[in-house]
Amino acid sequence: SSLFDSSKKEFQVKYKVIFRPTLSLSTSISMKTKNTFFLVIILLTSACSASDKSSDSVEEKTPIASIVLPTETPIPLTKTPAPVPTAIPLERAQYGIYATLDYAGKKVEVEESILYPNKSTETLSDILLAVEPNLWANGFLLHELSVDSVPINYSLEGQRMHIPLNEPFEPNKNIEIKLRYTLNLPFAEQGDPSLVRARIYGYTDRQVNLTNWYPFVVPRKDSVWQLPNPWYFGEHFIYDAADYDVHFSVNDETVVVAASAKAETTAQGWAYQLKSARAFVLSASPDYKVLSQEVGDVTVYSYYYLLFDIPAQEVLNVSVKALQLYEQIYGEYSHKSLTAVQGDFNDGMEYSGFYFQSNGFYNTYDGTAQNYLTFVSAHEVAHQWFFESVANDQANEPWLDEMLATYSERLYYETYHPEALNWWWQARMFDYSPNAWLDLAVSENPSERAYWSSSYFHGAHFLEELRTRIGDEAFFAFLYDYHLELTEKIATGDDFFRILREHTDVDFSDITVRYFRAAR
Repeated sequence: SSLFDSSKKEFQVKYKVIFRPTLSLSTSISMKTKNTFFLVIILLTSACSASDKSSDSVEEKTPIASIVLPTETPIPLTKTPAPVPTAIPLERAQYGIYATLDYAGKKVEVEESILYPNKSTETLSDILLAVEPNLWANGFLLHELSVDSVPINYSLEGQRMHIPLNEPFEPNKNIEIKLRYTLNLPFAEQGDPSLVRARIYGYTDRQVNLTNWYPFVVPRKDSVWQLPNPWYFGEHFIYDAADYDVHFSVNDETVVVAASAKAETTAQGWAYQLKSARAFVLSASPDYKVLSQEVGDVTVYSYYYLLFDIPAQEVLNVSVKALQLYEQIYGEYSHKSLTAVQGDFNDGMEYSGFYFQSNGFYNTYDGTAQNYLTFVSAHEVAHQWFFESVANDQANEPWLDEMLATYSERLYYETYHPEALNWWWQARMFDYSPNAWLDLAVSENPSERAYWSSSYFHGAHFLEELRTRIGDEAFFAFLYDYHLELTEKIATGDDFFRILREHTDVDFSDITVRYFRAAR
């Protein structure tokens, strides 16, 4: 049987267990592709979800953290994009950003306001902001800083901006942090993707990418600000959910901008609003073309370069079908748009309502479902549920989102391309080694390939064994409730197993001891 009614061309809820769908191994969906595709240039590539990578050149190091200390006491901002608080205390932090991109000069001028609520039970004496652009020499130039309209001292070392507060910051109160700064964008030089992940932030020959580009307050847990150090591969940030009001302009009218939210045209450029999001991003290029499709009240976009119309259509098709499927399995998608962008680099990467797809996969797309472009697109869409809606510590528990996103590929093929499911297991696990723990921190892996094997592939095998052991009904009810209970929160491995055990009495301890070094 199918979750899809081909006569009505829409998804139907097949199982009514508090809107928890159940899939079977024979579940399929009849979908017809619209075009006959062709093979373009063969290119070895890489992706966030792991792929067979090129090794022609080796990048020496990750960016060396520069140390920038204030030379004078900053003065308050004279103009601010401060959002208006809707409640006291605020439900979430609110970011107001006015930014202007000098596309040719590869520079961004920014004014930012952060309304930040103290949701803890402790009185805070300081605030810690993550400032990733400062990892590049002269990449971040701070001009003005104030807290509650009062100039304030700070220290900035590497990605860490530490702000000692002049007054105690009590629970259930809000503060307003205002900044004005310049971003000097670095060239996104690419290294050996089997050793280090592709550079995304900055500029390439064809695009400017603003990722993790604005200072943001990091989460706080057990009285400690959470900001892990970056590593050569993988991700390291942990994000609280926040609301964004972004105004963006470019000094070149030929430039097309893709973003984490739908744009409203303004006299100066574009305005965006995004609620309960982790990371607002923008990508700009004068060469972008775009396809789009409406899925209910969600608009799905596929931005791409000239001559890549056919693979761009596949990215759009997969994004649409994956969004529909994952809403049935995991729950409602949280935003009103979903944007896929062809990267000018060989990597895929997820952000809020947005993902980059590896340029190489557009080149190698062969018009069938048995290719990296298809399953990596399905992977990146799944991150909108596991990373975006339900966040996690990406540095220390990367398996929580990467395992679920990788297994979501399996569910995509199981549903839409069951004839290619065996191919997926073989092609996807090209470099799989079961001789590693699933619950390794990113930095504990000796290489990026080892990281993929432990967090992605080992995770998919664990979920497959778990599903077989406890049965589909308990398995999918667990996944649905895991997403439902932890939406807008930061999940932990303990949360994962606590909610799992609420859905089954079946003993699976012999499985966990083979995958996890920590007792589960």
